[in-house]
Amino acid sequence: MSKIEDQLLHKILILDGAMGTMLQDYKFTEEDFRGERFANWPVSLKGNNDLLSLTQPKAIADVHRKYFLAGADIVETNTFSGTTIAMADYQMEELVYELNYESARIAKEVAQEITGKNPEKPRFVAGAMGPTNKTASMSPDVNDPGFRAISFEELRVAYKQQARALIDGGVDVLLVETVFDTLNAKAALFAIDELKEELNSDIPVMISGTITDASGRTLSGQTAEAFLISISHINLLSVGFNCALGAKQLTPHLEVLARRSNFGVSAYPNAGLPNAFGEYDQDAAEMATQVKEYLEKGLVNILGGCCGTTPAHIKAIAEVAKDYKPRKIPGNKILNAEV
Repeated sequence: MSKIEDQLLHKILILDGAMGTMLQDYKFTEEDFRGERFANWPVSLKGNNDLLSLTQPKAIADVHRKYFLAGADIVETNTFSGTTIAMADYQMEELVYELNYESARIAKEVAQEITGKNPEKPRFVAGAMGPTNKTASMSPDVNDPGFRAISFEELRVAYKQQARALIDGGVDVLLVETVFDTLNAKAALFAIDELKEELNSDIPVMISGTITDASGRTLSGQTAEAFLISISHINLLSVGFNCALGAKQLTPHLEVLARRSNFGVSAYPNAGLPNAFGEYDQDAAEMATQVKEYLEKGLVNILGGCCGTTPAHIKAIAEVAKDYKPRKIPGNKILNAEV
C-alpha cells in the first residue's frame, strides 16, 4: 500500500486549486514565457503554461507552495497540456519529456520541503495528464462525421511518454483529468497500465471526468454512471469529476459515483459558473459552504478546486473538511475498518 493510499484510509485528502488562475496574476508577457532559452522560437509561446516550468520555475514552485500552505495534501504538476499532441500547437513536441520531468521535480521538491517541516502531514504530488486538444470519439468536421483527428494508438503513445516522464520526475500518483472523451481516457489508462508493468511500478491512478452541461453528460455523451462503468476495469485510487460545473451543480453526479463506485471519490469543481466575461466570481466562503453538502452526505474522499479557485478557496475547503470523515468505500473491508 502506498503512502497516499494509507492517508486515504484516515481522512479526506485536499487537492490543490487552479494553476492557470494563479499564473494569470503574474501577468507574464511573451518574453517571460520565452525566457532566454526560447527567445528566438518561431511561434508565439504566450499561453503555454506548461513551458513556465522551464522558463519561470520559481513561479511554479511558489504556486505549489501556496497551495500546500493553504492546507492541500496533494498538488498537481504543471502538465495539463504536457503531451506531444497538445504541444504540437507550439512546435514543442521534442520538449515533452523535459517539460513533464521538470514539472514533477519542481512539485516534488516543494512537497518534500513542506513535509519536512511537518512530517505528521505528508504532502503528495499528482502527475496531471489532461485530455489533449483532440477527441478520438467524435469528428471535428460536421460535414464528415466519420473523420477522426486522432487515433487511439497515437493517444496511447503520447500518454505513455508523458506518464514515464512524470514517474521519473517523482510523482506519487498519476491523475488522468478533465476527461471529456472516455476513449481518450482509456488510451491514457492503457498506456499507464502498460508502463506500470514495464517499470514494475504500483503507482496509484486517479481519474476525473467532466460533465459538460446541464444534461449531465460528458462531451462524448456519457452519464456519470456510464462513465464510471466504462473505466471500472482498472484498479483506481479514485474516480471523480472536475471543471465545467460549480460545486452545487456537481452534487447529483457525485451522488451517483458515491453510490456506485468501489473506488475513492474525488471532486474539484470550479469556483461557481463563469460570468459573462468568462470569469469566476464565487468567493472562498461561498464555495466552502456548497462543498459542505458533499461532506454532510459522505460523498467524497478527495476534495479540491478547479477553474477560478485559489489558495483562499483551498484553505476554506480544508477548514470545513477537517471535521468530517471520508466516504466509506463499498466492498473495501480494509478501508471501512479503518475510517
